[in-house]
Amino acid sequence: MFWLRHHELIEAGRSFCMVVLTEAQGSAPQESGAKMLCDEAGLIYGTVGGGKVEAKALATAADLLRRKQANTYFEWHLERDVGMTCGGRVKLYFETYGVSDWQIAVFGAGHVAQALVALLLNLHCRVLCIDPRQEWLDSLPESPKLKRIKTADTAAEVVRLSDSAFVLMMTQGHATDFPVLLECLRREKPFPYVGVIGSKSKRAVLVKDLIAAEVNPPRAEQFHCPIGLKLGKSEPAEIAVSIVAQLLQVRDARESVVI
Repeated sequence: MFWLRHHELIEAGRSFCMVVLTEAQGSAPQESGAKMLCDEAGLIYGTVGGGKVEAKALATAADLLRRKQANTYFEWHLERDVGMTCGGRVKLYFETYGVSDWQIAVFGAGHVAQALVALLLNLHCRVLCIDPRQEWLDSLPESPKLKRIKTADTAAEVVRLSDSAFVLMMTQGHATDFPVLLECLRREKPFPYVGVIGSKSKRAVLVKDLIAAEVNPPRAEQFHCPIGLKLGKSEPAEIAVSIVAQLLQVRDARESVVI
């Protein structure tokens, strides 16, 4: 039943925390292996012993979820850290779900985008896919991490993206990629990643058109095209792998700078 509830929470796209009592020494309220599911509001299912230990674990889990903290361990001395009279120790593992702020916007739902979105949904991220074609949007995998947006005015969606979004243009061609790219580069605050699928010659045309649209020349160069790392073959699945590798590379470089 525990893992059924765990699966239901993931499928529902809920933010929650799994807490596992990995080690208990001395007079602890539960044995190793006890676990519970909880969110910021409190206990959802299971227990790690009740009483003060569980109350502290629930408060810790709520704090981790509020701060969008990654998975972590805590070791507590029951008398000193929890306020209990017994002298035991517990080690608890906190695993958070649904707390990612990493938003990836994919403009276009064609063959490469289909492969890319399917791959991205295995990561801790939220994916938007924007396309005017309902049948292509319907072909995307089902996931609470994915939001489909059907619109003919795809460029208008740029203003609705978070400042930290990674943005990819994979539409039907230059005529539909360019308006989205133009809106991305006109923003006062640049996105951390902007990429357009295509060749070096396409990039040259895009830069020329951006400058003609009065985008500052240095700013007009600030996008990836071609996109993806130089690996794999020219088929949708392998192109998708190369793109995800580049996205992870950029994300991790930014996080190391923040740290």
